[in-house]
Amino acid sequence: MRHNGKTALVTGAGRGIGKGCALELARQGADLLINDRPGSPDLSQTASEIRALGRKCTPIEADVFNRPGCEGLVAGSLEAVGQIDILVSNPSCNKRSTFLAYDPVDFERIIQGVLVSGFHLSQIVARHMVERGIRGKILFISSVHAPVPYANNCAYNAGKAGLNHLCRTVAVELARHHINVNAIEPGWIDTPGERTAFGDEVIETEGVKLPWGRIGTIEDVGRAASFLCSDEADYISGSILRVDGLIVFKDCAEEF
Repeated sequence: MRHNGKTALVTGAGRGIGKGCALELARQGADLLINDRPGSPDLSQTASEIRALGRKCTPIEADVFNRPGCEGLVAGSLEAVGQIDILVSNPSCNKRSTFLAYDPVDFERIIQGVLVSGFHLSQIVARHMVERGIRGKILFISSVHAPVPYANNCAYNAGKAGLNHLCRTVAVELARHHINVNAIEPGWIDTPGERTAFGDEVIETEGVKLPWGRIGTIEDVGRAASFLCSDEADYISGSILRVDGLIVFKDCAEEF
């Protein structure tokens, strides 16, 4: 049980990758603070699944796409449990469109959700960790869109690339406090959002064509997150871990 006695805050935990991270942290002994947007229909179900694992769970609705929402989330978390040992920062949104047609309002909104919100939340939590002398863990959920310029995703690509460099910079500055800061780059992961975007048929037929023979799962990402947030990863900071089943190299394999 890697995380006995630890409390983790996971944003975007109602479903998808955030939920996968929260559940795996709970399986490994952590108590959870889970967040999703106000009015989320999914947060209570995630909380029930965590409690079924025998762990404590406090769901907190908040809009983490802005500074006041992040401040309220952290204040509510500390009021509920007193301390945050682990942060999994997973706020995100996307809208696909060509560069020439991209709405500037949408571009700024997505940069705000993908990059700026990660800055706000990690800074507020890091200040708490430093003040308390907590040798904590901060984990950003990035994407393979950071290194790969997928078409029709200019805002999301730019935001995730910026998030990776934010991660490295924060890691350098927090090293003196022994706070580990890392990121995960998930590949194509089977989430409700991806099924809405592409449809069940595409997920099933195209997933098997990937180098690993399947699309990724939220459990794949959750297990990687649990490791990076554990004491086993004490000497790892400023790293970007790709969890993608080789999707970024899918055109590199020779024909055998």
